[in-house]
Amino acid sequence: MFQVGLTGGMGSGKTVVCSVLGKLGIPVYDADSRARRIMNEDPLLRVEIVELFGKEAYLDGTLNRSFLADRVFGDQEMLSRLNKLVHPAVRRDYSSWLALQTSPYVVEEAAILFESGADRFMDMIILVYAPMELRISRVMERDGIGEEQVRKRMKHQMDEEEKKGLADRVITNDGNEMLLPQIIALHQEILERVKHTKGSPGNTKLNN
Repeated sequence: MFQVGLTGGMGSGKTVVCSVLGKLGIPVYDADSRARRIMNEDPLLRVEIVELFGKEAYLDGTLNRSFLADRVFGDQEMLSRLNKLVHPAVRRDYSSWLALQTSPYVVEEAAILFESGADRFMDMIILVYAPMELRISRVMERDGIGEEQVRKRMKHQMDEEEKKGLADRVITNDGNEMLLPQIIALHQEILERVKHTKGSPGNTKLNN
């Protein structure tokens, strides 16, 4: 199964791109939403999170996201410790999901694809890119929070320019370049790639 990792900073437009790919029949694994579900449903992970953050980590049996956000976005060490608990559980969940797929390729959408190490398992990496100021305004409008809060969250994500150097392909979502033609063209490119590599031995990692 050809695996495509799709990433991008907060407010870049990953969800829009994945929505289009979904309409094209491509299964998308949303690592961020699946992680939240796992943090609620995995008994062992719940125990580990409570041990790390205290009973306040869950409110009425449900993950207290605002409490956790306040704890980790201002503390890099605590964020790292949380990620070390959550990332292995997400990888296991992704592997189970992947085994059920039958499409030509699949997409894993993850804001911290590189930071989590999930990029190592992908055959191709796509970055959805938008300028920082535009991303900030989008997140402020979407989440109803202030600029300072957005910038605080963004500090914990890898620099977009660094991601550009690691990605195989870049989709630009800056409001100027049309988005849909870029997605369709990339979809067709991946289908061609899959067709030519199907049945070939060894790693299918895309060469730039």
